[in-house]
Amino acid sequence: MKVLFVCSGNSPYFPISPFTKAQGESLVEKGIEVDYFPIKGKGISSYLKHIFMLRKLLRQKKYDVIHAHYTLSGWVAVLARFKTPVILSLMGDDAQGAFKGKNKIAFKSRFFIWMTYCIQPFVKAIISKSAGIEKTVYRKKISHIVPNGVKMDKFINCKNGFRDELGLSKDKKYILFLGSSTDLNKNFILAKEAVKILNDNDVNLINIYKESSETVAKYLNSADVFVLCSFAEGSANVVKEAMACNCPMVVTNAGDAAWVIGDEPGCYVSEHAPEKFAADLSKALNFGMKNGRTKGRERIFKMGLDAGSIANKLIDIYTEILP
Repeated sequence: MKVLFVCSGNSPYFPISPFTKAQGESLVEKGIEVDYFPIKGKGISSYLKHIFMLRKLLRQKKYDVIHAHYTLSGWVAVLARFKTPVILSLMGDDAQGAFKGKNKIAFKSRFFIWMTYCIQPFVKAIISKSAGIEKTVYRKKISHIVPNGVKMDKFINCKNGFRDELGLSKDKKYILFLGSSTDLNKNFILAKEAVKILNDNDVNLINIYKESSETVAKYLNSADVFVLCSFAEGSANVVKEAMACNCPMVVTNAGDAAWVIGDEPGCYVSEHAPEKFAADLSKALNFGMKNGRTKGRERIFKMGLDAGSIANKLIDIYTEILP
């Protein structure tokens, strides 16, 4: 089977989003041939240009399925596809809008919500990363909930960590925030306020952003607690990656984070109130001191959230829509 991924190529850090590339790699491991068509540039003119570029590609090479990641990529695929069936993966803000606070959606992101509504009659299947995203899909007969999977060979549990390599002190406690500190939705200020409330000089907050998956895995194996403070998410990959590394964590109820961690000891679902978040941070730190790491990795396998299991689900969807 030949599959073409149509996706954004606008990141200055990665040619293809690491999560999209990881999904493609997991399909290749299952015997699927995967190519990538990255859309570079922003604005209507750029997307129109890529429609014609994609048409040219489709004349030269035949694909069984076009898998578009994000609604705007979906529109490029739909308008260029000829007869090739298109599957659309909704990523989060294209379906729900971009959040800038609790229950506050940026006005301009409503355009993407409208585009997501309009594209649904033209695709053969719609994949939502979480149940929250799936609520925006009205064509339930072609709807599927499939989170991104974790490459378990990249996110391993290393008991000794990598503190020396990363320049981290062995005598300090580290709270790890993964993501942009300036993204209002990621809510970095909650982590800062919660750590301040702890009032412990031995507890440090570190922020890592736009690093390779290998580097992220090293930080997850070296940190005492991972935190997710977001107001909204689709299916936050970092939560599953932290689970794969057996890292204790405190998360807000964003996307499917609460579902992913479940009742796993050492993992806590908190609130956006700094005092409550700080109290749960203290619990996670104490858990680590008494018990070491969690057993989150076992839970990832049990829930079928490893990349191999997710790849099998995608292949089933591809096969279902083919003649």
